[in-house]
Amino acid sequence: MDIVHVYTKQRKKFGKPCSFTEKPAELLVDIQPDESLGGEFVKKNPSHQEVQCAPEMSEHEANTERYELANQGVLHLEGGWPKDVDSTEVEHTIRYRKKIEKDEDFQKSVVHLAGSTEKYIKQNNAIDIYEEYFSGPTTDHSSEPPSAKTLTVFRDPETIKRSATCISWSPDAARKLAIAYSILQFQQMPEGVSLASYIWDVENPNYPEQELIPASPLVCLEYNPKDPHILVGGCYNGLIAFWDTRKGTAPVESSPIERSHRDPVYNVVWMASKTGTECFSVSTDGQVSWWDIRKLGEPTESLLLDVKGDGSVYGGVTLDYDPTMPTKFLVGTEQGTVLSCNRKAKNKNERIGAGYSGHHGPIYALQRNPFYSKFFLSVGDWTARIWNEDLRTPIMMTRYHMAYLTDGCWSPTRPGVFFTSKMDGTLDIWDFFYKQNDPTLVLQVTDTGLHCLTVQDQGRLLATGGLDGSTTLLEVSDGLCLLQPNEKQSISQMFERETKREKNLDARAKEMKLKEKSKGGDHEQQSFALSLDEEELQRIEAEFFDAVGIIKDEEADSAVPVPAETTPEPQPEAPKQPEAPKEPEPAPEPVTAPAPEPEAAPEPEPEPEPEAAPEPEAEPEAAAPEPEPEVAAEPEAPKEEEPAPAADAEPPAATA
Repeated sequence: MDIVHVYTKQRKKFGKPCSFTEKPAELLVDIQPDESLGGEFVKKNPSHQEVQCAPEMSEHEANTERYELANQGVLHLEGGWPKDVDSTEVEHTIRYRKKIEKDEDFQKSVVHLAGSTEKYIKQNNAIDIYEEYFSGPTTDHSSEPPSAKTLTVFRDPETIKRSATCISWSPDAARKLAIAYSILQFQQMPEGVSLASYIWDVENPNYPEQELIPASPLVCLEYNPKDPHILVGGCYNGLIAFWDTRKGTAPVESSPIERSHRDPVYNVVWMASKTGTECFSVSTDGQVSWWDIRKLGEPTESLLLDVKGDGSVYGGVTLDYDPTMPTKFLVGTEQGTVLSCNRKAKNKNERIGAGYSGHHGPIYALQRNPFYSKFFLSVGDWTARIWNEDLRTPIMMTRYHMAYLTDGCWSPTRPGVFFTSKMDGTLDIWDFFYKQNDPTLVLQVTDTGLHCLTVQDQGRLLATGGLDGSTTLLEVSDGLCLLQPNEKQSISQMFERETKREKNLDARAKEMKLKEKSKGGDHEQQSFALSLDEEELQRIEAEFFDAVGIIKDEEADSAVPVPAETTPEPQPEAPKQPEAPKEPEPAPEPVTAPAPEPEAAPEPEPEPEPEAAPEPEAEPEAAAPEPEPEVAAEPEAPKEEEPAPAADAEPPAATA
């Protein structure tokens, strides 16, 4: 039996809540100091001591082990065949298929799967899973500020750093980069430098995917646009070699040294051919050679860059080839001239056509506009220039930079955008659709100089190689890689406008040259025009003001010895009276200054007075406000024997 005690209480009395109120402070105890107790204590100098409540911590660093990545692949082949069937034999596989198709179980399986297959096919027909719901007008990125960001950096894995001399994008969705490394300064090439160049995976910058080992350092390297496994490269010693990435790191075949270039091969380009095995190269030895990689024993054809035909060979540095014009190509030379060449010309003299001069140094980059093949870009010295192949002068050019330009290329997606790299490590992005005087965006990529530059086919990714062996992968903003509204039309009009302007300037320059030649033939008239001194010009001016009826104040003020009221009337007579003595006395006047005087001949007053012709020599002293030139030109004016004739000259003035 349990004993229970029940305690009863109202619920509202359980746990009465606390209540707080504001109350002034109360003094509970006040202990005053007792001075008598001071003798029991010893005075001590004050001391300061700091106490830190937080616990003391120590800093430690630890370097974790590097996580190494390894790439492995699996090749999946067609399987499911019985052991007694060889899948590589076509006859065996066909025989086995026929045997299976006759089996009843196979037919039942097909009928069973037909229902579900039909269901999914109907779903796909009813709903388009790839439908773009928000398709409409193109997005305008013009308001966005241009920008670019660094995605990754590929560094030369060798201890002795070399320059990244050439970059090539793989044609299969641009997943790989082939980079050639070499030291172009022969005097600065150290011993033990590596010969290898590398192929990098864009998503794995730690280690190269494959190594290419040539006989000499590679200066240029290019992917075959039709086969992503084939590459061709030009070596420092002039050799041409090609690789098949499926066959290892060594070149499949190389050209013999005696049939190769004598200088480094600075550029090699694949040609548009049916076989996809033809290419051509250029070197500073002045040779342009065509090759077929199936037979590299000797070049199929060659061209010597002897422009003038006198043995002065131009050294080639860069090439440009447009597949739409399979026989024509451009060559940039060390002398700063762009040569337009035709491989299939009628005769050898016409294979080297027009020359475009303007650069002050070697041309390191040359490319036609991907939208307008008539216009091409050249990069050299301190400027980048845009040319029209119909003109010999550039239609547009950038301002002169402080640093040397090393490379450049057009954007494959926008006709008005191009890129240039410089020796100070900066990358300039020019957008002529919005601005022509200055670059739209300037990026400081490295502290050392940049050497090469290339753009992906989609125009979004940009790779640039530096002198320190680093290759920087950049991604530009949408505004720099997406075509803007009306951009094609605007850029075309801009190029055509500048072309017309250059044509007008050329025509004007030719006219000026013809005028100079014609003036040179008429030397007497030119010498006469130059012999007119200031006094004769003043005399002609005085005649003009006299004919108009205007009296110059300066001339009136200069006539000090003559009263002002007599000055207006002798104005027409002063220049006319000397005409009479000049006709019988041509000897003292070698310059035919009176040529303009016959215009004033209609006034006949002075002609009936030939005797008074020598007398006005003193008269100009009295009435010289307008005919000042004659007074200064007469050496006999200071004679004092002729004051009387001056008085006699007044009656003709009165009669006038």
